[in-house]
Amino acid sequence: MLISYRSSDKILSRDSGEGTNRFVHQLRPYAEGLFRGSLSVLQINVGRKCNQACRHCHVDAAPWRTEMMDRKTAHRIGAWITEHRPATIDLTGGAPELSRHFRYFVTLGRDLGLKVIDRNNLTIIEESGFEDLPSFLAANEVEIIASLPCYSAQTVNRQRGDRVFDRSISALRKLNAVGYGKRLILRLVHNPLGAKLPGPQEELEADYKEVLRREFGIEFNSLLTLTNQPIARFAEELRSQGQWESYLDLLANNFNPQTLPELMCRNTLSVDYQGRLYDCDFNQMLNLPLGGNGESVYLWDVTPERLEGLPVATGEHCLACTAGEGSSCQGALL
Repeated sequence: MLISYRSSDKILSRDSGEGTNRFVHQLRPYAEGLFRGSLSVLQINVGRKCNQACRHCHVDAAPWRTEMMDRKTAHRIGAWITEHRPATIDLTGGAPELSRHFRYFVTLGRDLGLKVIDRNNLTIIEESGFEDLPSFLAANEVEIIASLPCYSAQTVNRQRGDRVFDRSISALRKLNAVGYGKRLILRLVHNPLGAKLPGPQEELEADYKEVLRREFGIEFNSLLTLTNQPIARFAEELRSQGQWESYLDLLANNFNPQTLPELMCRNTLSVDYQGRLYDCDFNQMLNLPLGGNGESVYLWDVTPERLEGLPVATGEHCLACTAGEGSSCQGALL
């Protein structure tokens, strides 16, 4: 029997129209497709430029990338936010702080009384010209979601580059000094090294807190676990090591239907540096536009109400979000 997971009586009840893939095969005993619910998070990817070039990066971000949001697009997005007031503005990149419009979005969101999230790679705080970033974020009470794939220096440096661990620890201390991890929200992000699923989120959080407090005196609020997406650099690594099929098998064999109602593609809208819309940041990187028909849709041409009930574009990469405890930009789903 097909199950229809409902939110405002719309979702997960029809076929999304994509071709056969392993995700559709896993989904079909429970639902014929994924459909959007009500919007709560507008995730803005301001561009691909980053001060790092991590091995697992699904954005394929790097210092040499040039794709960045221009002023006209930023202010059109700002006008939409002002009119429609999504509950959360989630700023990502690349390193979103490298965008000349990052602080515009932060102050706009806070002036409107919205929750603002900065997806921070930590090392950006150590770059010249960003010395005031911790105090700016603290003054605006921005929630920080910071990448720290492990509490081991060797593992972090292997995945993210030489000296990244030491620079990340330095940045975390600066964030603690302005109130993050105490009165201000600081969440860390763990993703495993290699072709495996992350461990249980609660257990990993306890380990992180114990080690970071004992070894470095660092405090944070919670840990989010992310499953590595089989796209961009990580996909290339899987194929080069002959692990592509086995990794997809791992994800498919750990498919968990209980994750379906909580998938972020149901309540999050991803907008790219040109204003184009996607169901999630992963679909954005695979150029799977909102609606699944291959045509670009722009933020300023839609309203939140028009989004409800639209089909979610899916592919085999969706297995990563539905394996085990589930995975999203907000961590495990269960």
